[in-house]
Amino acid sequence: MTPYPSPTTLQVELDDRSYPITIGQSLLAKDDLFTPYIKGKRVAIVTNDVVAPLYLEPLRQTLLAAGKQVTAIVLPDGEEEKNWSSLMRVFDVLLQEKCDRKTTLVALGGGVIGDLTGFAAATYMRGIPFIQVPTTLLAQVDSSVGGKTGINHPLGKNMIGAFYQPQAVIADTSTLDSLPARELSAGLAEVIKHGAIIDAAFFDWIEDNIAKLVIRDPEALAFAIKRSCEIKADVVRQDEREGGLRAILNFGHTFGHAIEAGLGYGKWLHGEAVGCGMMMAADLSHRLGFIDGNTVQRIAAVVRAAGLPTVAPDLGVERWLELMQVDKKNEGGQIKFILLKPLGTSVVMPVPQDALRATLKACVQA
Repeated sequence: MTPYPSPTTLQVELDDRSYPITIGQSLLAKDDLFTPYIKGKRVAIVTNDVVAPLYLEPLRQTLLAAGKQVTAIVLPDGEEEKNWSSLMRVFDVLLQEKCDRKTTLVALGGGVIGDLTGFAAATYMRGIPFIQVPTTLLAQVDSSVGGKTGINHPLGKNMIGAFYQPQAVIADTSTLDSLPARELSAGLAEVIKHGAIIDAAFFDWIEDNIAKLVIRDPEALAFAIKRSCEIKADVVRQDEREGGLRAILNFGHTFGHAIEAGLGYGKWLHGEAVGCGMMMAADLSHRLGFIDGNTVQRIAAVVRAAGLPTVAPDLGVERWLELMQVDKKNEGGQIKFILLKPLGTSVVMPVPQDALRATLKACVQA
């Protein structure tokens, strides 16, 4: 195996809300990465019952050695736990422990923990600082960067939340060693997405290196994480609150969120739903004449090689349409999609109903 490259740091440029993303191996033990962003004495680590046995104690010891008073909040694992009840559990502990507004929250886990912790930080005492410590590939390349926080509602995913930037993102790539293969594949969906929507050369690189990514080649993973973070940081810099450009980061998500809600949160992983959703968005882009058939096949091949599903569940066309109506991009009852026009560039637009229905019929499992 190739050794991991040295740690690298990128900056998300947002004026007084700017913050660093540090990517590297064995970062949980480096207190100098954490202490500049923890102004008070108290820290509350929010994690789940899968991550906690692996990484909670090492991080706790690092913070204790830095003179911090540490509280741990361990939630159940799973997308279905990204809900109001879990948020209240975080608040319960913070209040019981008399945590003040100088307390720093640390999100130790994947996208669910990061989103939920960020929302707790945005709303506890009207806003306290937090640090993202993503432990899944999906969180390292996507959800930990950009300040989107929130919880799910039974009627829609991520419909309750806030834009709230972290103090820092510390992506310890050694945590990926313990990541189940299915979770790794889910993260690769977001890597593929970044290439498809904005960087055709990166998509070419992913095609050439997908086998290395699947077997966790350190050099390939490090590059994929770094390039994905660069792309997302640049988009967030231009459109922090998703007024326009940032919506392209939802490529595949309109279909994907419908899959998650339609099957029940947790049945498919978020990245699995997005991977399949990208296939569907590519099919729709082709039907509208934006990309050729070869591009659709290239996307299908790389999604499949990443270990992601390429056949959508049969929810029924009307149910699909109903679920996609609950989407933050929609305006005036029109469902908006991120489409490729061509590969490496994207557009956000409503689509003709006949084309959408044709895609749903073509892509679902009979």
